[in-house]
Amino acid sequence: MGSFFGVIFHFLGGFASGSFYIPYKKVRGWAWESYWIVGGLFSWLIVPPLAAYLTIPNFGDIISATSGKIVGLTYMFGLLWGIGGLTYGLGVRYLGVSLGSSIMLGLSMVIGALIPAFYYDAFPQEGKDSFSLLTDNNWGLVVLAGLAVCIVGIILCGKAGMMKDKELGAAAATDPHGGEVKTEFKFGVGITVAIISGILSACFNFGLESGKDMAIVANEAWKLANPGEGEFLFQNNVVYVVVLWGGLTTNFIWCMYLNAKNKTFGDYTNKQTPILKNIAFAALAGTTWFLQFFFYGMGESRLGNGPSSWILHMAFIILVANMWGLILKEWKGVSKKTISTIVAGIVVIIISVLLVGYGNSLRPDKAAGTAVQETVSIKN
Repeated sequence: MGSFFGVIFHFLGGFASGSFYIPYKKVRGWAWESYWIVGGLFSWLIVPPLAAYLTIPNFGDIISATSGKIVGLTYMFGLLWGIGGLTYGLGVRYLGVSLGSSIMLGLSMVIGALIPAFYYDAFPQEGKDSFSLLTDNNWGLVVLAGLAVCIVGIILCGKAGMMKDKELGAAAATDPHGGEVKTEFKFGVGITVAIISGILSACFNFGLESGKDMAIVANEAWKLANPGEGEFLFQNNVVYVVVLWGGLTTNFIWCMYLNAKNKTFGDYTNKQTPILKNIAFAALAGTTWFLQFFFYGMGESRLGNGPSSWILHMAFIILVANMWGLILKEWKGVSKKTISTIVAGIVVIIISVLLVGYGNSLRPDKAAGTAVQETVSIKN
């Protein structure tokens, strides 16, 4: 049942990530940079410590007691992830929601899942899932098979995009970061931006890996207070605080630059706009955005496998993004063959989700206390 609920939690997180921009559509009279940073203050500065405060007693003490090197590295990966998030909008501009999200999130999924595993092969650490650990166990092989199948799904989505490029040449899309854009469908430029965004977006998972010691402290403290209850659902909430400081820094600098360049600082005090409503919708969008990682942490605590959690999280976001792409009629006017190709890509990604979930269901129960568990760590 732990694996089942883990998959459900990741679905909820993926749905939140794929849907958070909808409240931004209700913002009136503000430039993108204005409502993006207002929502971002809730996403990266207000809600994360509030969630940590409500779930982890003395979370601030855990951060202050952690070595500066760990906190600094976690923050740095948050900075890089923030850059990846900003370039995400450009990828959508040139590729559209469905194709852009599929490629960028797919790259992020593969890189974010495998690089930490390869790292722990080179620098083994107790309790960390290495690539050799995955290949030496049946459950790990099934998880890797799920990753491989998802890559096939991403390739199909990419093929559908190239077919669309030939048939239409241009398309309209909606930026998942908040605003409608007049899209120039340019596959060459879009794929370049998508690769950059996908690589840097994977840094969020690197940040979680770097700050895992903070989550371990929170987990152990909870276990002492609640013996026999298993893994702590909210242990990652303390790590999010630090990673999202980095994301806030990147986005704040960029939005302030755009406010100055576009002379939109007046948005925040413009009485001709519904200021309170705009703030409320931006706050709702920002809070919904954070919920993706709130549920991600819950899912990881149930699946007990960093690579699996990251794969599922990204796969569900890809599915939701493609769903919105179809709803927004981005594929309107293309041939049946192109439609069938993008649908096939979505179906293949769904199969990959089922494989990863099944692989985790095969993983030995940590509570069993067998000799196998001593060498096969459940928690990443």
